[in-house]
Order: sequence, then structure tokens, then C-alpha cells
Amino acid sequence: MLAPFGVRSYRFQWSADLATSWAFEMEALILGWYVLSATGSVRQLVLFGALAWLGALLSPFLGVAADRAGTRTLLCASRGLYAAFAAIIAALALSARLEPWHVFAIAAVVGLLKPSDLMMRSALVAQTIRPEILLGGLAISRTTSDSARIAGALAGTGGVALLGMGPAYVAVALLYLGAFGLSFQVAGSPRRNVKAHPLADLARGFSHVWGKHELLGAVGIAFLVNLLALPFFLGLLPYLAREVYEVGQTGLGWLASAYASGALVCSLLVGANRVARRAGRAMLIGAAAWFAAIFAIGQTGTIGAGLAFVFIAGFMQNYNMTPLAAVLLRASAEEMRGRVLGIRILAVCGLPLGLLGTGPLIAGIGFPATAMLYAGLGLLLTGAIGWRWRAALWSRGAPANRRGPAARP
Repeated sequence: MLAPFGVRSYRFQWSADLATSWAFEMEALILGWYVLSATGSVRQLVLFGALAWLGALLSPFLGVAADRAGTRTLLCASRGLYAAFAAIIAALALSARLEPWHVFAIAAVVGLLKPSDLMMRSALVAQTIRPEILLGGLAISRTTSDSARIAGALAGTGGVALLGMGPAYVAVALLYLGAFGLSFQVAGSPRRNVKAHPLADLARGFSHVWGKHELLGAVGIAFLVNLLALPFFLGLLPYLAREVYEVGQTGLGWLASAYASGALVCSLLVGANRVARRAGRAMLIGAAAWFAAIFAIGQTGTIGAGLAFVFIAGFMQNYNMTPLAAVLLRASAEEMRGRVLGIRILAVCGLPLGLLGTGPLIAGIGFPATAMLYAGLGLLLTGAIGWRWRAALWSRGAPANRRGPAARP
């Protein structure tokens, strides 16, 4: 489990990612609660949640930029912008001038970069970690976001309750600033002297994904879980706490922490090689079990049972997401990693679509029926993807299921 920390760059990256993830989680819950309280509208809440993922449309182009200019350069620039915009919101909140339109405007701008942050993290891990410990390195890297969803969620909701929104948001800005400084200590990749047009580079990336079944299947699963699974946890948790379980802001923190705790336990078990590590199979099994947990959450009306199923959902999220990243990185040529991961982040476009769909559905048929519909479609389509590309993703001898390093593409 500790082997990746033997690499100096990984240690600095893990620390920078941890500060960024804490800030992300605190920010999402602080502003999500603010939007719901200020507007009283679940539709405004899901619109705010969708804006945070707007940049998925730009991620393939950012992947090209990362392959050309270096992933670390792009990561440092984006984290500097996070710090600047967080400082603006903190100043507005402290001066009692913050309005919902300020939050929506800044969320739209920052949302252009945020989805690619995870892409750049994975690319840097693959750049610095030996192939035979790549899956473990990715799993331990995910503990930064998993632990942030526990501590960051409690700090965000508790900080607002105890100190008010302004001081709590100052802490968010300071975390972003710390991540900005630490990111400069991460090993940079050499710049590529590329003469091809960026659009030609991008086209090569899409062709690379289209030509490999394991890449195509992994991107398909990524789109599916973003469309039908993640909206319940990256947008609807405030609604679940306030309207379904009626537990208020403190209960929101507990729900977010339960989800993150499940994800953290999974990351630690995968990192310690305590669960099956055939990445292709684990990706499919994790997706199916994740949708089953969402179905159970939708039919549960008590906070106790809800916390248990939310914990299971968090565990299954990482049992899906970490192997998915390993499949993509193992099957991608090194010079293509930025573009392949950028295309994978493009699948995040499913998240705002799924979020926007839940608003009218919940208003029309209720939360339990909406959860049943999303979970049922998810299970059906996961089975279809697994069957269509079973030779590349399920076969025991497929490259996606090898336990050691994959052959070079």
C-alpha cells in the first residue's frame, strides 16, 4: 500500500490532491446548501450541480494541451484559478454581498476546468508509478477525494453552522492556495515538439479509443455511471437529507461522510491488494452493484438504513472507478494518455444531463420512482456493455484483466 509513497513526486502530488479535494467537497456542500436555502428550488440546486461539470465538454482539448505542454503545467494553472475565484466568493460572503447569481456565474467559469482535474491526477500517477503497482497507486490516489468527502463534508457543513459562510469559505481559498504551491513540486513531463494541428491530435485520440474495445467499453461505462448513478451523490444529497430523510444540514454531512467512507474503505482494500484486481471484471461488477445500491436508497425512508446503503454505494463507486482508470491507462499508448483521459472525462457530460433529468422527474413521479428508473436502466445497460465487449472486458485472459503490467500498445 505504501510503495507509491517511495516516489518523491507522488508524495507531493498526493498532498496537493488532498488539499484540492478537501476544498472541492467543502465548496460543493457550502454552495449547494446556500443555493437551496436562498432559492428554495431543487431545480436550481441541480442546475448548480450541473455547472460544476460543464468543462467536460472541453476535456478532450485540455487532454491535447496536457500532452503538448505537460500535465503539471496545466494542473498548476487550474489550481491557481480555483484559489482566485474562491477568494472572490469569500470576500463577497464576508461583506454580505453574495447573491445566487454570483455563485452560478463563478461555478460556470470554474466548472470549465474542474472535471479535468481528476484526468490530470491520473495521468501524473501513470507517469511516475511503475506499471506493476499502477492500480494500487491509483487507488491510494483516490483516497484524497474519498477522505475529503468525509472530513471535508463535515468541515464544510459544520464550519458554516459554527462560523458562518464567510469564514468557512476563507478556509476553502487557503486550501486551494496550498494545493497550488504543492503542485509545483510534482515531476513534470517533457514538452512534446509537435507540429500537427491540435484538431489532428484530437482526432488521433478519438481514433485510438475507437480502435480498442477495452477503451471503448470503459468510456461507455464511464458515461453510463455519470448519467445514471453520480447525480444522486453529486447533486441530490441536499435534497435527500432535507426532503426525504428530513435530517437537515447535519444529516447532510453524515450522508456525505457515509458515501465517502465506503469509497475510502474500497480504495484502501484495493491499494492493499485485498480485493480482486482483474480490472475489466471489477469495473463491470462495481457498476452493477452501484446501481443496485441506488435502487435500495430510493426505496428507503429512514436515515439509518439510508446511511448503510449510501455507504455501500460509495464502496461500489470506487470498485468501479479505480479499475476503470486502470483499464484506460494500461491500454493507452503513453503519448496518448492525456487525450484518452480527456475523452474519458468527456463522459462526465452525462452527469449534468442526468442531474437535469432528475429535477422534473422527482417533481413529477417522486424520488423513489426516479431512483428505480435510473437504477433499472443502469443495470440493463451495464449488462449490455459487458456482453458487447465481453472478450475485451470479461475474458480472464484479456489484457484488461491481467494482474501485472499490460503489454505496451
